Amino acid sequence: MVQMFEANQALLAGIVLVVVFVVWWIWGRSKPAPKKREYTDVLSEGAEKAARNTALIDAPSAAALVTPPPGVGTMAGIGEVVAAAAAEEVIEAAPAQATPQGDDLGRIKGVGPKLKALLASLGVTSYAQIAAWTDEDIARIDAQLGTFAGRAKRDSWVEQAKLLASGDTATYEAKFGKV
Repeated sequence: MVQMFEANQALLAGIVLVVVFVVWWIWGRSKPAPKKREYTDVLSEGAEKAARNTALIDAPSAAALVTPPPGVGTMAGIGEVVAAAAAEEVIEAAPAQATPQGDDLGRIKGVGPKLKALLASLGVTSYAQIAAWTDEDIARIDAQLGTFAGRAKRDSWVEQAKLLASGDTATYEAKFGKV
């Protein structure tokens, strides 16, 4: 029997380690339940109102303390003031466009609604403008495209715009897919 223990020492050591691990795992997982603490605050039953909260509730609103700008009635809300200022900014920031509506730049593969709006804000509204871009123009526009930088070359916007400006939809669809 002693010879059997000596011959299988590694196996017995492994069994002992597994048993110790299982006992530790079972014993270590049984933790005492956390003690419940009693919280007493304003929402607890029978508690008095907090003086600070009552003062905040009874105070006049911040909108009543704002003095409206000249030319705006005293009943005008903050939203009306902001809307008026935003309308003025939109009028001032509207880019001068060669054509009143421009082309649908969304037909160029790789130009989605956000990029279309960004190009319009840069004054790019037609296929002819993009078709006439040089490498310097592409670099200048790329610097202003932010996260969309590099898309003009990668998606071949100039080549697509040339085909769309010329009205050659057959060649466009053969090379870039359906319009």
